Amino acid sequence: MNIYEETKFIMKKYGIYANKSLGQNFLIDDDVVNKIVDSANISNDDLVIEIGPGLGTLTNELLKKAKKVIAVELDNRMIEILEDRFSLYDNIEIINQDVLKVNLNEIIQKEQQELGIKSTKIVANLPYYITTPIIMKLLEEKGEFESITVMIQKEVADRLCEIPGGKLSGAITYSVYYYAEAEKVLEVPRTSFIPAPDVDSEVINLKIRKEPPVRIKDEEKLFKIIKYAFMQRRKTLINALSQCDLFSGKEQIKNILNDVGINEKVRGEELTIQEFASIANKII
Repeated sequence: MNIYEETKFIMKKYGIYANKSLGQNFLIDDDVVNKIVDSANISNDDLVIEIGPGLGTLTNELLKKAKKVIAVELDNRMIEILEDRFSLYDNIEIINQDVLKVNLNEIIQKEQQELGIKSTKIVANLPYYITTPIIMKLLEEKGEFESITVMIQKEVADRLCEIPGGKLSGAITYSVYYYAEAEKVLEVPRTSFIPAPDVDSEVINLKIRKEPPVRIKDEEKLFKIIKYAFMQRRKTLINALSQCDLFSGKEQIKNILNDVGINEKVRGEELTIQEFASIANKII
């Protein structure tokens, strides 16, 4: 039985349908599932935290490779399916919660103590509507995990994997680049899901950096400056940052730009992360 047939069988057995409000689209492509698991580079010494396992399509393959899988699922309807489907496995734990409210570091530390886990990896097929909050939670909390392998909307993947200063850059581009090395793995057509979404998807891998690519005195100031620089993309950097309370006014911003050798007419989207760091480090 292939994944498509298996998915249809499970949906019929449990009377399940995709919940649009939760952004659910069930993956039915065997090749894509295998590619996601392979690209996560999971060994039998690893802890895998899977976000939004749904019907357990990815979970089924992850359990074969990992020492333990912790599946975090918000939808109550899926919990019964996951518990039934994997009742004979002793290396799975199912958590019925919103991942944004889960202390993942606490979970990882517990597994490190109890199972001697040395490496933790995040794997997920993320709902489009909540992709950015989840990825930023994972990065900003600086969890003790090695990588994040996720399938997300292709347009978002393009921004996350862009080089800061590139034409597709957004504020999140710089945040992701600061915390991780991003790599595109696989484009996934909308026909790989039921129901088919309106857009194509992409699998990306974020390898967490051991050290950030720039030296910064205050991370909060850096990301606040980047945020304001992109709030009104058509404005020059001076005009955009003049709305930010980190600066006393345009004259201060001009002086800082001159000090670090940045053109006064530049727009935020043209700056490298090193240039943003230079600006942030000039603020007392």
